[in-house]
Amino acid sequence: MSITAEDFQTVQKYLFEQSGISLASGKEYLVEGRLQTLVHSEGFGDLHDLVVALRANSVNNLGKKVVEALTTNETSFFRDRHPFETLKTAVMPELLKGSSTNKQIQIWSAASSSGQEPYSLAMLLEDSFAWATDWKIHIVASDISEEMLDKCRAGLYTQFEISRGLPAHYLPRFLQREGNQWQVKPKIRDYIDFRYLNLFEEWSGLPRLDIIFMRNVLIYFENDTKKAILEKVLRVLKPGGYLFLGSGETPVGMENRFQPTDFSTSACFKSTPS
Repeated sequence: MSITAEDFQTVQKYLFEQSGISLASGKEYLVEGRLQTLVHSEGFGDLHDLVVALRANSVNNLGKKVVEALTTNETSFFRDRHPFETLKTAVMPELLKGSSTNKQIQIWSAASSSGQEPYSLAMLLEDSFAWATDWKIHIVASDISEEMLDKCRAGLYTQFEISRGLPAHYLPRFLQREGNQWQVKPKIRDYIDFRYLNLFEEWSGLPRLDIIFMRNVLIYFENDTKKAILEKVLRVLKPGGYLFLGSGETPVGMENRFQPTDFSTSACFKSTPS
């Protein structure tokens, strides 16, 4: 059964109110596909019955499950490659040359989904910068989905997930067999603090950051919401810190505060003082 226009508008409105994500018309197929599993697992007769319950707020945690189903996104290890190369060859060497007295580098992977991005960052850091033993390098990874965060913390991936982007020589170094899956080794998991964070709400508990990976995230928000998120980025990103966006993304409405770098293939921007 296809979703009705009224039910789609209900889901649109609810998702925007809870997460700030704008679900454009024409995405009915996405709502149908993403919520079908929830229809069955929650015992509804069809998608319309689920939307009625969502509208009435009559089922515990249903709204949260709907948001999680609609905001879980496709990802892979070392996705798009170029940002990781830029981090390795330009950004990290520059930061490690700094005269910081506390010798700390803080990185945030926003909207980390099932964890491949932050684990890719941790593997790269261990592979290329383990020599920097007098520096503390730490990654915060956040997501709006508690289900995805549980997967992240477990660090368990199927052979199919491993085969998508993970360099072959990283497999024996950084993962180990766990039944018919692969688990990220503790020394890599120890780099990362996984936590819940809704980009649309107030951010709390984030350290002052040197690098932010917020790739393929802003595309889901309207311009006013994008600008509000970028204003919050500036409150947690150190002056001169680096913001990585998705390919083709730009800091909409905040171009005067983010200087494009010459790493053109990486959509990397450097924060500038106000």
